[in-house]
Amino acid sequence: MLKIAYSPIYKYAVPKGHRFPMEKYELLPEQLLYEGTITDENFFAPKQVSEETILLTHDAEYWNKLKNQQLSKKEIRAIGFPMSEHLVTRGTFITHGTIECAQFAMQHGVSMNIAGGTHHSFTYKGEGFCLLNDVGVASNFLLQKGMIKKILVIDLDVHQGNGTAQIFQNESRVFTFSIHGEKNYPTRKEKSDLDIGMPDKTEDDFYLKTLRSTLPNLIDKVQPDFAFYVSGVDVLETDKLGRLSLSLEGCKERDRFVLELCKKNDIPLAISMGGGYSERISTIIEAHANTFRLAQEIWF
Repeated sequence: MLKIAYSPIYKYAVPKGHRFPMEKYELLPEQLLYEGTITDENFFAPKQVSEETILLTHDAEYWNKLKNQQLSKKEIRAIGFPMSEHLVTRGTFITHGTIECAQFAMQHGVSMNIAGGTHHSFTYKGEGFCLLNDVGVASNFLLQKGMIKKILVIDLDVHQGNGTAQIFQNESRVFTFSIHGEKNYPTRKEKSDLDIGMPDKTEDDFYLKTLRSTLPNLIDKVQPDFAFYVSGVDVLETDKLGRLSLSLEGCKERDRFVLELCKKNDIPLAISMGGGYSERISTIIEAHANTFRLAQEIWF
């Protein structure tokens, strides 16, 4: 069964009118239930991640400032959210959701988090709507517990996974791979194990050709026994922050290729949703829903 991490806290903690579309966390599960892609049985409510687990990845100084609401104005501006205890609590649920997804993926082949993909969070700071790095924390948890030997992070959000790259810059057991907008945020890129920058206005054909010619060879080279996929839909032409020009169908084919390749190679896959900022919320929901539909179709 496809197991999906979701908690009502996902949709709260940011004031209405903020440019981050928090309503997608409520509308996406509703859409998937309405159309019959999933049932209530597919959802599980994640726990909060422990402080001990957070500190496998994040510096104690940063975590203490975060949980005690002691970030400077400059640090808060970099994150982009008005800070609150509720927002930090939300991040702890999302992060543990990805850990639990990883464990379900090892049982069922794939699992998904309605939120997550918070790849701009570094060991020592947050940026770009990201407080805790869910994929980073989950990866270190799996390694620390001896559950996994080699992890591949497939980050296809339109923005480089700079925080994830920094977290694992000296960790050979985690290979970080990012295809992103070359001229998009962040201005200063970190160094992933493999970065591919796409020019502005990149369309379906070039993007998919690049992915198809890269990822199979990368899997052969890295030989991962687990993969995380950040499936941001901010690659769409309609995205306000994206600068690429993929169609809805192109974004769906991107997901299909990644999911089918992992299934073919027997690589357990945990998927975090990442970003999506199209003007119409219905476009965001449709693009994200395609990822869930494909997971259900390919594995179950």
